[in-house]
Amino acid sequence: MRRHLLRRAGQAVVVLWAAFTVSFVILYLLPGDAVLAKLGGGEAGATVTAEQLAQAQAEYGLDDPWPVQYGKRLLAALHGDFGTSITTGDSATHMVLSALPPTLAVAGLGLLLAVLFGGGAALAGTYTRHRWLGNLLLSLPPLGISLPVFWVGLVLIQIFSFQLRVLPALGNQGVQSLFLPAITLALPTGAIIGQVLAKSLRTQLAEPYVEIVRARGAGRARVHFGHALRNAAIPALTMLGVVTGQLLAGSVVTETVFSRDGVGRVTTAAVNGQDIPVVQAVIVLAAFFFVVINLAVDLLYPLLDPRVRKEAARV
Repeated sequence: MRRHLLRRAGQAVVVLWAAFTVSFVILYLLPGDAVLAKLGGGEAGATVTAEQLAQAQAEYGLDDPWPVQYGKRLLAALHGDFGTSITTGDSATHMVLSALPPTLAVAGLGLLLAVLFGGGAALAGTYTRHRWLGNLLLSLPPLGISLPVFWVGLVLIQIFSFQLRVLPALGNQGVQSLFLPAITLALPTGAIIGQVLAKSLRTQLAEPYVEIVRARGAGRARVHFGHALRNAAIPALTMLGVVTGQLLAGSVVTETVFSRDGVGRVTTAAVNGQDIPVVQAVIVLAAFFFVVINLAVDLLYPLLDPRVRKEAARV
């Protein structure tokens, strides 16, 4: 298991390095000049001299050849320093970390609701004896996947804020302001989890070992929620690790719709202002959460399936 974890940790480091490198190359090749835009060079009537532009580029380390810039930025990133925001002049790392708590609150509640919605629909739909109810419940995940996130958010605002007036539509005021954006994030995420879990449960319930367990006297609930669910949870757990990493990406749209402060708002402002250090800090942060969550999922595999533990011990 130690070798297995070390190998996974090494893969996580490679993923982080790849995220940093790919983001650097893409941002370097993008057209436009953030420093020139900051100095007002793109505005009508504004005049920026070559000396002013060169001085500003030197201040942000943009006057070096791109391999030198890459090396300097990578070395600084290893120490948690992604540079200075071109737009605000603040530390890019500090800006992103300061905006992280509100985003984590929404993403955490959204993940909890997604597991409850998706897992509940899959379990109830595969367990019920009423075919019409099972078909209805199992049709919800494909519907949830097809709904655009921004449209879901606008519908929730219209119903719960403007018509029922029970939840705030905008802002970060209080716990109540978390529910609508969290539900908006939870619906597509829970739909994916529910679809994978339902398909996996149906596959497990058709396996020969289920008949053996039933022949030994196990009840229907024990077979479904004990034996079948334990094996069916592995693919769903894998998908959970993938979609959890996407919650940060979904927060960009969600926080814009609900006018919430967080990483999404910071990302939107940084992209609009071509603020390369901040954008790169957000990308690496998202990759970091992705690899950490998937490492946690890897730790849970042996607890659900002893075969994974044996296979890891042989490698």
